[in-house]
Amino acid sequence: MSVNVAPPRVLTIAGSDSGGGAGIQADLKTMLALGVHGMSVVAAVTAQNSVGVQGYWELPVEAVVAQYRSVVDDIGVQAVKTGMLAGAELVETVAGLLEECDAPVVVDPVGVSKHGDTLLARSAVGVLRDRLLPQATLATPNLHEVAQLTGIEVADERQLADAAKAVQDLGATWALIKGGHLEGDAVDLLRGPDGSEHTFRAPRYDNNHTHGTGCTLASAIASHLALGLDVPSAVAASKEYITGAIKGGFALGAGIGPVDHAWRWR
Repeated sequence: MSVNVAPPRVLTIAGSDSGGGAGIQADLKTMLALGVHGMSVVAAVTAQNSVGVQGYWELPVEAVVAQYRSVVDDIGVQAVKTGMLAGAELVETVAGLLEECDAPVVVDPVGVSKHGDTLLARSAVGVLRDRLLPQATLATPNLHEVAQLTGIEVADERQLADAAKAVQDLGATWALIKGGHLEGDAVDLLRGPDGSEHTFRAPRYDNNHTHGTGCTLASAIASHLALGLDVPSAVAASKEYITGAIKGGFALGAGIGPVDHAWRWR
């Protein structure tokens, strides 16, 4: 009997989105679409749909630790992605777990949902800044998260580099600043540990159904890192993937629909 070789393994540590557009659900869909084996540590559970987040509940620390140990100690990981961690104790716990991780870590510092709902306790912001960002191979904040973490308000593309350096000054090895909230093309800027800069530009599509963009992009980057790409190449490939997913975003419910994680299959 032949034994198939397992694909690269990627672990997401994040919150569950009951609507299926963001969070762990988006992460696992992205990983499947990109050819890696996705695994999960559920840190929080949300009641969420197309119009907003109706509530969220953190899982006990011992449950998060047990999930992590079960996966890492038996199966192993080639990359890790973190998303919604909700509270200070969970952020501190995950940061401690990742101190021993040899795989690349992509930190998506989720603070606010697409609908403007808070997903990170105010008391957790400082812990995320001081404890989790130093574990990041790559941090992927949007402009709201940059302001929350660094105090820098980015108003135009010229300020993206300063924002990236400020995030690196907090400990991230690489920083990808997502400029999706700016006018014009969708422009992201990646800054490396040597100060090198890489700009990724894509057309802006007239599509309001963009729920899950941040989760999807970070998971795509982690997947490409697990597949062996270097950071700039992983970001470039992931930018192409998320751009297609945004273009294919579709309506669900009465509000903002999700991006299409399966756009390449349709």
